[in-house]
Amino acid sequence: MSLNIAYFAWVRERMGMAEEVVELPADVADLTTLLAWLSARDDRGALAFAEPQRIRAAIDGVMMMNPDAPLAGAREVALFPPVTGG
Repeated sequence: MSLNIAYFAWVRERMGMAEEVVELPADVADLTTLLAWLSARDDRGALAFAEPQRIRAAIDGVMMMNPDAPLAGAREVALFPPVTGG
């Protein structure tokens, strides 16, 4: 499955890119396995996703609260740190 991944804020800085298109292995079926796969690919991914519980995600523009949210049929996943404001 081909998937566009967009990176924001310090995730983008650690990955060294704003976005990429990846071909996912068959066993990457949800957000949890996506983050593990990205982390295992190289040192940049290991740094960016060392604490996967800190990463927030949107699938096709919809915020996901469940780390086991499925990727089936997704075209884009956005990954970013928690947002604070004030």
